[in-house]
Amino acid sequence: MSVSNNASVQCAQPSPGEEIVISGLAGCFPQSENVYQLRDNLYKKVDMVTDDDSLQKFKQPMLPKRTGKVPNVTKFDASFFGINYKQAHIMDPICRLLLERTYEAIVDAGVNPHFLKGQKIGVFVGASINETESVWFYERPHENGYGLTGCARAMYANQISYWLGITGPSYAVESACSSSACAFEQAYRSICNGSCESAIVSGSHLCLHPYISLQVSCLGILSPEGCCRPFDKYGNGFARSEAICVMFLQKACHAKRVYAMVVHAKTINEGFNSLGIMCPSGDMNKVLLEKCYQECGADTSALEYIEAHGTATKVGDAEELKGITLAFCKDRKTPLLIGSFKSNMGHPEGASGLCGITKVIIAMETGFIPPNLHYINPREDVESLVNGQLKVVNETMPWIGNLAGVSSLGFGGSNTHIILQRNQKNKVNGGAPDDIIPRLVIASGRTEEAVDVILTNFESRPVDAEFVYLMHDLQSTEIVGHKYRGYTLLTQDGRKLRSVNYYPGSKRPVWFVFTGIGSQWPGMGKSLLKLPVFASAIDKCQQALKPHGVDVISIITSDEPRILNNILNCFVGIAACQIGLVDVMRAVGIEPDGIVGHSVGELGCGYMDGCLTAEQMVLAAYYCGRAALEAELIKGMMAAVGLGAEQAKKLCPPDIEVACHYGLNFCMLSGPVESMKKFVEMLQHRGIFTREVNCANIALHSNYMSLAAPLLLKYLKQLIPRPKPRSSRWVSSSVPQYQWNTLLAMHASAEYHINNLLNAVLFKEASQHIPHNAITIEIAPHGLLQPILECSLNKGITHIAITQQGHPDCTGWLLTALGKWVYS
Repeated sequence: MSVSNNASVQCAQPSPGEEIVISGLAGCFPQSENVYQLRDNLYKKVDMVTDDDSLQKFKQPMLPKRTGKVPNVTKFDASFFGINYKQAHIMDPICRLLLERTYEAIVDAGVNPHFLKGQKIGVFVGASINETESVWFYERPHENGYGLTGCARAMYANQISYWLGITGPSYAVESACSSSACAFEQAYRSICNGSCESAIVSGSHLCLHPYISLQVSCLGILSPEGCCRPFDKYGNGFARSEAICVMFLQKACHAKRVYAMVVHAKTINEGFNSLGIMCPSGDMNKVLLEKCYQECGADTSALEYIEAHGTATKVGDAEELKGITLAFCKDRKTPLLIGSFKSNMGHPEGASGLCGITKVIIAMETGFIPPNLHYINPREDVESLVNGQLKVVNETMPWIGNLAGVSSLGFGGSNTHIILQRNQKNKVNGGAPDDIIPRLVIASGRTEEAVDVILTNFESRPVDAEFVYLMHDLQSTEIVGHKYRGYTLLTQDGRKLRSVNYYPGSKRPVWFVFTGIGSQWPGMGKSLLKLPVFASAIDKCQQALKPHGVDVISIITSDEPRILNNILNCFVGIAACQIGLVDVMRAVGIEPDGIVGHSVGELGCGYMDGCLTAEQMVLAAYYCGRAALEAELIKGMMAAVGLGAEQAKKLCPPDIEVACHYGLNFCMLSGPVESMKKFVEMLQHRGIFTREVNCANIALHSNYMSLAAPLLLKYLKQLIPRPKPRSSRWVSSSVPQYQWNTLLAMHASAEYHINNLLNAVLFKEASQHIPHNAITIEIAPHGLLQPILECSLNKGITHIAITQQGHPDCTGWLLTALGKWVYS
């Protein structure tokens, strides 16, 4: 922002970060349920003033048949706001709509309303004529007193402060048609002087009582045909209209998004006017404008656009344009662009100031100024319109400058002007990510439809990484009262994967299940390396293994199946992927309440539990593989079979052992290759399920591993010289429960991990500790245990595998799995 050389009055410029910005915006307008629809209606030149059937029953010729009406005035979710249903039925619709739009504006700023409680946040509501007071106070008296608490204008602001639990100044402002602009100025100054940290500013107006319209008509300022023609020579008054608009003002250092910076705001009263109290003064409007720009040092030559009050009244428009011309056009080299949203939607009276700001924000955000309607012939009595000093925007025009002014005039002489500066920050790459990683968007809402609307909005636009981050930040803490959750996965090729589910509201325990041998597969980590967190974890593993000549990146990205015929590569690949997946889980804030490991997955538990560093874990896996190779073990085989452990023991020949306990009808066997093949063939002939598990020819979890024990003990003792105690959330699957109090079970020591490889995996016994309402997340290159978990655990448990063998896009699979976790 440049500074005028002739500014006689200077205000101290705010230090960086202390600037006041508009960070949240919401509203409902004629034929527009939200700001998005208002934007589209403005650019499509929709005349939002329509025939009003509700007035037809009043046989009064002075009442125009056309007004602007906001939708869904009768709907309200009372329980979400903690409103008694009896009060909700009597409450002023304005109060109800203000509560709803306040919530939307706060969320639009990326703020969870829960975090506002106890903060010094002000609420300033601009409202002129209350058209419900007479109904509930006099015509329909209620003995319960809800008419007073629901319809008094003080409650417009105080109900919001009460609901949010905020403690800043809270009041309604009435200055006729400039009410919301005056409220905005009050909010701006309250933040400046420290009365509040941030502010909720609202403008409101509903046309609920025909007698008010009749009074306005009697003043001769309503257009008989209900058509508002600001600045046009045939302008003959305005059409009454409705609007509810709410904005959230914050200091820039606290704002997560910025629509515009508030450069300055000023309100004056014109005082005595010889034309009468109802007539504005062009000379006093000039004084307001000049003082407003001088006080903040803004250069009026940099001003590109004025959103004028522009009500299309004969006297009003002429005097306002006179003031604008005198203040800005004396030495101006280019036409000053002007407009008035009232041509598009009528005059919402007390809400008009914020509606004007909303239109300016739309122009700043889109880069185009919306067109005025009904402007054909300039007023002949306004020379600056005729000679081109002022140019009415009647076709969509590019937004070029940074500064805009918004004027709001109130009958009685209270006038406000607000200076806005366009957000100077440009999105990097237009907000588009500079990678090919899909973006997971999560959302919650009061209804399934609400979640669907949010997700559809994201799906209908190019991927904006900043916008996705804003939503994630907002949803990082539960929003009370939201009963539905959903997700959508946005991909660069336009594919969309989404789901929406009912959320019961109770927090379910999360358990991580770390799977071991058998979960490896060629290329298991290739796609996941697109995730920076995962890639960073793999790099740590790569550096740790480099002195040993092991290339873990090659192991997890190679499509060559033979690379996994080496048990060392299997162990290292599984361990590295689990380290990366744990880091991804931590990065998105998922911490387990319990952890259980399966086979070498116990090393993953050690990392998750903080007993092992990433380097220690991957090196422990390396030494497990190295000891197995150096010990020259027998050529072994492992197979999953459809028998319980006790059944299998009775059938197994002496040289075959039960390696893993899974459930009543599942276990894994381990033994010499030839003996295992014969036994598996025998089981198949009996119709018993069998499946060979890739164990790289090592008979794990059997006595055949005992030859490797001395070597492994030596290596792991050096790697883990001071073992750390295991936490209570780590349920052991390698030590029977009756031995959990022994020294062996209490520490993640070399002895503990050797015991794990030599003995049967007691997974069935360990998994019984998983709560019946838990969510299990399998941490492995492949969700190997999903069928076992689904068959052997309680049906109330939800099982999520975050990877899938052979899937072409494991990153997308992982993100989708995280989306499922959100609503589980």
